[in-house]
Amino acid sequence: MLIFSLKNRYLKCSKKRTKYSMRKFILIIPILFCQLLLSQTDDMTNGFKLLEKGDFEKAETFFKEYLGEYPDNKTAKLCYGRAVGLSGDPEKANAMFKSLLVEYPGDFEIQINYNESFLWDKKYSEAEPLYEELVSENPENFGAVLGYANTLSNLKKYSKALVMVNRAIALQPENVSAKVSRKYMKLGYANSYVNNQEYQKGINYLNEIFTDFPEDRDALLNLANVYLIIKETEKAKNIYTRLAISPKDSITALNGIALAEHIGENDKEALRVAIQAKEKVNAIDDTKLKEQTYDRYVQALIWNNKYGKAKEEIALLEKRYPEKNWFAALKATRGMYTADFKTSLANYDAILARDSASFDGNLGKANALFASDRIIPAYEAAFQTLKIFNKQKDAQGFIEKLNIQFTPSVEEHIAYTFDNGNNVAYSSNTSFNVPITTRLLTTLSYQYRNTENSVTLNKAQSHVVLGGITYKLMPKTNLKAIVGINNSSGTDISYTQPVFDIKLQTQPFKLQSLDFGYQREVQSFNAELIEQEIVMNHFGLNYNLGTNFKLGWYTQLMHTRQTDDNIRNLLFTSLYYNVFKKPAFKVGLNFQYITFKDQLPIIYFSPETYQAFELFGDLRGKFSEKTTYMLSAASGLQKVEEDDQTVIFRAEVGVKHQFNKRWNVELYGKYSNIASATAAGFEFTEIGLKVKWLFLKEPFYFKKLKKNNE
Repeated sequence: MLIFSLKNRYLKCSKKRTKYSMRKFILIIPILFCQLLLSQTDDMTNGFKLLEKGDFEKAETFFKEYLGEYPDNKTAKLCYGRAVGLSGDPEKANAMFKSLLVEYPGDFEIQINYNESFLWDKKYSEAEPLYEELVSENPENFGAVLGYANTLSNLKKYSKALVMVNRAIALQPENVSAKVSRKYMKLGYANSYVNNQEYQKGINYLNEIFTDFPEDRDALLNLANVYLIIKETEKAKNIYTRLAISPKDSITALNGIALAEHIGENDKEALRVAIQAKEKVNAIDDTKLKEQTYDRYVQALIWNNKYGKAKEEIALLEKRYPEKNWFAALKATRGMYTADFKTSLANYDAILARDSASFDGNLGKANALFASDRIIPAYEAAFQTLKIFNKQKDAQGFIEKLNIQFTPSVEEHIAYTFDNGNNVAYSSNTSFNVPITTRLLTTLSYQYRNTENSVTLNKAQSHVVLGGITYKLMPKTNLKAIVGINNSSGTDISYTQPVFDIKLQTQPFKLQSLDFGYQREVQSFNAELIEQEIVMNHFGLNYNLGTNFKLGWYTQLMHTRQTDDNIRNLLFTSLYYNVFKKPAFKVGLNFQYITFKDQLPIIYFSPETYQAFELFGDLRGKFSEKTTYMLSAASGLQKVEEDDQTVIFRAEVGVKHQFNKRWNVELYGKYSNIASATAAGFEFTEIGLKVKWLFLKEPFYFKKLKKNNE
């Protein structure tokens, strides 16, 4: 039941797409004014070179000493202010320029440095009106126009920023710094569109960057990430291929292609490519690239269910990267895939302790909490993700997934059944499922069944009204109780009986479920059985054991006491193997053993002993994002008491279509000739239709929960 899927691991890349901080723009704005003024003073040339190279601390020391000898030199004061601001003290630089403006009112060079000092301190709102005024007074000044453009870009006013940067480029068409500024503005603008899920607009802006910078690395990486987000994996792989023009970028490209293969549901190829990248990176002296490559390689092992090998690799990496967030995320991912959710939560908490704004930490924790059946904390972690990453698609999708699970719904199930005993039945079941909270779910249903036999002409019908609740006692432990009445009538009889269904549903250990239950039901398969007024009291136990090596084992034990004083004991056990994940395909062996205390073959199938062995296969996949299918078939041998063994066969096929988030329809058909499949022991066929509608847009509790997390 793993909800968390590493097909969303592309976000580890895409979440870093565009942290286009002012530092980028600081490095590309020319030191126009110091350069202009320094041309007048050869004694300060060395200081200017330090500024130009970015050695701001050394430049600060140089100009401080220079001003000790020449305290009134305006040029030195300007350059000293720049060195102070760019070396990490923008507030001090701002104060220095402000004092200079008092000393030299209206001085353009001081004013533009004063404006820029606000950008160093990330006070973009304060800088905006200053630049606007400066540009209005100096519309042809390149530095003022470019500074204003960068200010607007940092305020995410990309449209206006691009207008201004284009004005700057028109003033100096060959200025590389302005074109670099335009590139980062387009990266930022594209990112804003992607965050709003307007992907094509984002793609268009990224492609525009290639006009100024053909095959720009940043643009290619961002473009590939967008294609991964929208699952156009072939286009993503083509972009990564374009990126691979150097040994380092070739490895980056392979890491990206491996992820694309995973998202495209080709995990074997993803592992092959990841191994190739791992082999190549050992020859590269790049610590960060090695980390990214080792990370992708272990992810690929996990995607391919090679959990033992992944554990070995994680143990090796832990000696080198114990405090790295990506490594903690890797351990958490393995925990999610192996149902070790406690380990996952511990690692996501460790990530958040080091970086509270981590995307992997926040949304990963939400998934781990959900998998641990802690629904409200899972919501809260997802809301926290959205506070940091506004409108982030996967966080929104996670909340929507939870909402769908707890939104009130109505389901209609109609079926037509016939068997080789000349019985025909029409049935319908209308149920309302109304979760009150994430811990309390209520249901109300009405079942109707009309059956008749074309030979005996017996007719009967039954009406069942049920009401129930499911209450979460604690995570992974639910108590389910259903009570109701069954009114049945036949040719010569009519009666009303109470019915019950009580279950304790637990998941006591990892990959295990254990349910205990009692059910009181009225036998209503056909008209003859309805007339017998047989009430069945079932006492049952269901146990399922999963593993991390694809094997599973399911067992059902049931003891039934009937009002006709007969007793039935049933054992059903199934050993199965999960061959594929996508499409989900499993095969297995079933064994069924039934005994009845009394043999009443004229009334219903009730042998002293019954045994059945069968091989089965179950395939579930999708034709498209909205249309899924299932196909199940089994065949084997059955033996009734001392009779000869006979061949058995059963099959079921279904197609389900999701019209939108609130409507889905399923059409199915099934056939069985297993003697125990019906109380009468006949082979039968059923054709049915199921419709589900979420009649509210969201759960009852959601508005309050959302408000509390804003």
